[in-house]
Amino acid sequence: MRWVHDERIHSSRPGRKADPVTANYVRVTGMADLYARARELSVRTMIFDVEPLVAPWHGSQESLDRGIARILDDIGTVPSVRVVVFATNSARRPSVVPARDGVEVRYLASADKPLRTAPYHGLPRPGAVAGDQVLTDGMLAYRLRFAFLHYMPRLADVPLGSGLMHRWGELVRPLLFRHRGGGP
Repeated sequence: MRWVHDERIHSSRPGRKADPVTANYVRVTGMADLYARARELSVRTMIFDVEPLVAPWHGSQESLDRGIARILDDIGTVPSVRVVVFATNSARRPSVVPARDGVEVRYLASADKPLRTAPYHGLPRPGAVAGDQVLTDGMLAYRLRFAFLHYMPRLADVPLGSGLMHRWGELVRPLLFRHRGGGP
């Protein structure tokens, strides 16, 4: 299913524009799908949740550094991107925040998603938050008025807290986002 944003589709009243936030939810099951959707949206800013998109939960320093390098290599497939932000509520940090030509790269540890939004002010629009949790990543996207690319692959070894938060987030998701594609 192709995700399309059309004010006429999302508006509940004729002649009234829809809330762009609730229309910008896309479920993705893999990184290739995530980048394809980001290209369709022509995003200029991509915010990536670190665990599990960049590195596994409780992964090593090396896995974090390799994951960041992989994302920065792959982001070249989305030519509209000008800023990449890696955000995690954990205290883990990369050995170094690498540079990428033509793209500003930021890393936010202890980001307090979704409570703190100040570090994201002034980012180029349109933007997207890519993450696995509605209650943190989805709420951050909602607050920033960015699209939410809900990363939902089949994962093994999901920590108990993350699994519970995922289930609670599914209860909240319909309040924030209308489901507009990418699977059930």
